[in-house]
Amino acid sequence: MRSFRILDVITSPEDLKVLSDDELIILAKEIREEIVATTSLTGGHVASSLGAVEIILAAHSLLHTPKDHLVFDVGHQAYAHKLLTGRLNEFKTLRTYGGISGFPKPSESPYDVHPSGHASDSLSIAAGLAKAKKLNDSDEKIVAVIGDASLSGGMAFEALNYIGQEQLPLVIILNDNEMSISHNVGALMKHLGNIRANQNYRTTRDAVQERLESGGAVGNALVNFGRSMKESMKQFFLPHSMIFEQLGIVCTMPINGNNLREMKEMLATVLDMDGPVLIHAVTKKGAGYEPAENDPVRFHGTGPFDMATGNAVKKESAAPTYTSVFGKELCRIAEEDKRIIAITAAMRDGTGLKEFSERFPDQFVDVGIAEEHALGMAAGLAIAGLKPVVALYSTFLQRAFDQVIIDAALPDLDIVFAIDRAGLVGEDGPTHHGQFDLAYLREIPSMRIMAPSNEAELVGALHTALALSGPVALRYPRGEGTGAPIPSDPELWEVGKARIAFEGGSNDEEARGKQREGEGPDVAILAFGCRVAPSAEAARLLAAEGIRARVYDMRWVKPIDEEAIREAATARLIVTVENGVIAGGAGSAVLEAMARLRLQTPVVVLGIPDTFVAQGKTGLLLRDLKIDGPGIAETIKEQFDK
Repeated sequence: MRSFRILDVITSPEDLKVLSDDELIILAKEIREEIVATTSLTGGHVASSLGAVEIILAAHSLLHTPKDHLVFDVGHQAYAHKLLTGRLNEFKTLRTYGGISGFPKPSESPYDVHPSGHASDSLSIAAGLAKAKKLNDSDEKIVAVIGDASLSGGMAFEALNYIGQEQLPLVIILNDNEMSISHNVGALMKHLGNIRANQNYRTTRDAVQERLESGGAVGNALVNFGRSMKESMKQFFLPHSMIFEQLGIVCTMPINGNNLREMKEMLATVLDMDGPVLIHAVTKKGAGYEPAENDPVRFHGTGPFDMATGNAVKKESAAPTYTSVFGKELCRIAEEDKRIIAITAAMRDGTGLKEFSERFPDQFVDVGIAEEHALGMAAGLAIAGLKPVVALYSTFLQRAFDQVIIDAALPDLDIVFAIDRAGLVGEDGPTHHGQFDLAYLREIPSMRIMAPSNEAELVGALHTALALSGPVALRYPRGEGTGAPIPSDPELWEVGKARIAFEGGSNDEEARGKQREGEGPDVAILAFGCRVAPSAEAARLLAAEGIRARVYDMRWVKPIDEEAIREAATARLIVTVENGVIAGGAGSAVLEAMARLRLQTPVVVLGIPDTFVAQGKTGLLLRDLKIDGPGIAETIKEQFDK
């Protein structure tokens, strides 16, 4: 029988108001234990959530949410928030099919302000809330929590500029866990800080000092810090604070963000101020769980693990991941071609570029959470005659849509887009599903789009993309490949040409005879990317029902193979299958081609409908959408049963 826990009686943040600091410290320990116990089974963003426990506890103990607003950036760090806002009983379903999301989700709870899943947007959301507060003359408080890596994003700087200019009443908690791209952030801060090193504080700083004078020990400490920091040789955080002050935002001295009392006192001191304040909270990623403290990179986003050791619970695998195949092949190509420059945005390990960065450090660029800059820089490299390969998750590439059009496609530059995590990605849910890339890239002039069907095809696609001129995108899914052997001498694809991947019923003598006589199949399945193998599975299932299916591996989404479509139109039915949105996707490309060719064959388009897809194991999601093998076969059989 489990002993009494404070956490078990917390039904809302209001319950925290009656707890002493000592009790809140005990509660912090219980929250960490719950996070570790749950994520050891479900996986999740462990290290960042463990590091932010005291920040969230302090905020919720002083705010009156949901009237007051606690805004998260990305949401990786929000697990404690979920546990304190009435979701303890559901927490065991974190990131699972039919369970609660791993990110804040307004439809799930009124305490979740916005569906934070991408970095650097929290300050803009908070700015809008603070602007509304001023316009409505209301008294709600707004607190935004943002990590140091997220702060490097351009959107965050745009928001800071506006917040300081308008002197919006809000508190920004900078969760500085000294991870990710902090060295890049620090370099910029140092440069900007030196510009201001000998200038006086802004008028706003003086006004704030008066307010802080009455703020107790922490307030006086802030004032003393401000008066002495020019003389102090130890204030290596000075550049970090000066940029905020330059923008009109008061920045506190660095405090221990994992010290509950210190966090509460500082937040209480600044919460009623009329202008913007930034609390610089230094935290430790993975705080309270030694394996995560020792390996915060792995525990940033992890699958299930053993609680006692922190070791990953690994399943047997016969096939490498698409990501690892891409990374290894790019290294092999870079050995021969020094023009190759690999670029990513704070996703070196996630995009398979760790080995590349170690072997070819001068040919590797991590721009941090700055996808727009990544594309602009790639354009500059391409103009200079180099061969940039921009490796991003599909969901993050959409942040740089304008740069893809203006900086890459309009000048027709030689840039390869390696789009990882294309299609449904599983437990991270709708903010991370890569379901839109085919639709938004297909509309761009001069862009060519490749969809390799397995890891061997990925190798050929990469070599083909690098051999071509102009912008080329290749998209591939998260997870393991099909086990296809990796070629040592990859095939270069003919542009815009598909291949027949499977001829249903080919083991049946009657079917073979009909094929020899030139008779078309009953159904032609035009499959794109990772839907080729399930389509072949569907064809085998259909053969048992007496339905002959031919599966085309379309390879190219743009340009589309019109000859293959014309040939497919000899069947009684055409079915297109993609792991992306139907609206504007690969199936739409087929329909457009058929309209141009004036083909009349009936078409069924399978893919992701006009909806956001929830989290869950990818196989379950594909099953629900009926774009796995049995689902494709069932849909086709229904068409013939009509």
